[in-house]
Amino acid sequence: MEGATAADLATLAREVERRRTFAIISHPDAGKTTLTEKLLLYGGAIETAGAVRSRKTQRHATSDWMAMEQARGISVTSTALQFEYEGYCLNLLDTPGHQDFSEDTYRTLHATDSAVMVLDAAKGIEPQTRKLFQVCRKRRIPILGFINKLDHPGKDPFELLEEIEKELGVAAVAMNWPIGSGPDFQGVFDLVERRVFRFERTAHGGSRAPVTVAGIDDPALEALIGGGARDELREAAELLDGAGASFDQDRFLAGDLIPVYFGSAINNFGVGPFLQALLDLAPPPSPRDSSAGLIRPQQPEFSGFVFKIQANMDRRHRDRLAFLRVCSGTFEKDMEVHHARLGRTIRMTRPHRLFARERETVESAFPGDVIGFVNPGLFQIGDTVSQLGPTEFEPIPSFAPEHFGVLRARETSRQKQFQKGIEQLEEEGVIQLFYPEEGRRSEPVIGVVGELQFDLLRSRLASEYGTETTLQRLPFRLARWLRGRPEDVAAVRAPGASRKVLDVESRPVLLFTTEWELEICIKESSGVGFSESSSD
Repeated sequence: MEGATAADLATLAREVERRRTFAIISHPDAGKTTLTEKLLLYGGAIETAGAVRSRKTQRHATSDWMAMEQARGISVTSTALQFEYEGYCLNLLDTPGHQDFSEDTYRTLHATDSAVMVLDAAKGIEPQTRKLFQVCRKRRIPILGFINKLDHPGKDPFELLEEIEKELGVAAVAMNWPIGSGPDFQGVFDLVERRVFRFERTAHGGSRAPVTVAGIDDPALEALIGGGARDELREAAELLDGAGASFDQDRFLAGDLIPVYFGSAINNFGVGPFLQALLDLAPPPSPRDSSAGLIRPQQPEFSGFVFKIQANMDRRHRDRLAFLRVCSGTFEKDMEVHHARLGRTIRMTRPHRLFARERETVESAFPGDVIGFVNPGLFQIGDTVSQLGPTEFEPIPSFAPEHFGVLRARETSRQKQFQKGIEQLEEEGVIQLFYPEEGRRSEPVIGVVGELQFDLLRSRLASEYGTETTLQRLPFRLARWLRGRPEDVAAVRAPGASRKVLDVESRPVLLFTTEWELEICIKESSGVGFSESSSD
């Protein structure tokens, strides 16, 4: 925003303040995608859960647009969904729950200001929940908790709060309380506003649940929820008033306290109050560290970074889209910015507002927004663009693959499409490619972090590039990038069954079958460093 006026800066400040950019994280099957869908329903972004507005015949979750997601009922790629609600602009980032696709989740968390952690009331803290929580904790991302599936038998609510505190090492503060459980679950009591919300089921949870509101001392409460449920609620409320921890906004923003809400996303119970809590508690865009120091969202110069590349979202054009998080200033269509990695000025053309696979051209965007750019090879994950000159935001972490194989096209006539597919999917970060130091590059070794990524790779090559493939698994379990003087790196020999290869940037990498091979290699290689990531 060159030559910004006082009015421009005031507009920027208002736009920053009304934005909420958050990710939804969970262990698989905790109900993350269902909650995503219901937040869109209550936010008015869709008319019926499972159908984008004006696409009423669609019955898959809005955020799960990929063929493999719809076939298996799981999220395998992060999705950006922007919508307006009660004067706020929400940028919701739905992430994969399965650990095999956690790389995408980690990169997406890099672009958020807060997170929603969804727990299954019957299972509590699960392994992937714990892992994703640690990522949020490391980045000091504030977390709101939503304990889901109260319509099924589950753990005692007090037990769940205690489990969060013991397992995750943070304070857990109940902000509402369930009325009944399992088939008797009928609503929540807002502990802050001291109001009872009784919900009614709708057909398949496809529309908003009708709600009746009452006070806990209202004489009509017994008729509303039943005498037994009223007595249990009053007893729990007294216990919480006497012994429950109080909510502290500063501790929440520091990541040391989780406000906890109870509900049932499938039935829409508690979803409306939780959406309101997101508006009230989740922070607006915050300052970010960069090579030029702390960059604040309200400063007039535009800046942003690419955290995701996605190919073939638009079946008509088969293009690649770069997802960019705006960090400061006002983005304007066709503006010229500095591309830090390329070291030159580029023009930011064809920007899009994203809603899952749907997109529309936008003229401007503000800090917290996620916008997409058709990418003709100009962007990579982690790229910084700005009006601040040669400035870069902190790097997005990459991870060493743990599973390896050689993929081949079944039909040699599809080799060109096969090569194009694996190159584009490598650019997305779905896979990592390794080539022999000498010899053919037509059959690279493919590395992935999780085994299911092989299934995703083959599914996408078939559905998006028309190429059926065969997979030959390899015994490697570790990859280490070599650092040091060229002559020292060249002298390194691969022990045992390990193999020396090059990555797509021609950096030397050793693939090991065992930890023992790695230890031997480290002992025998003087002056050489072994890194777990190409970005280290």
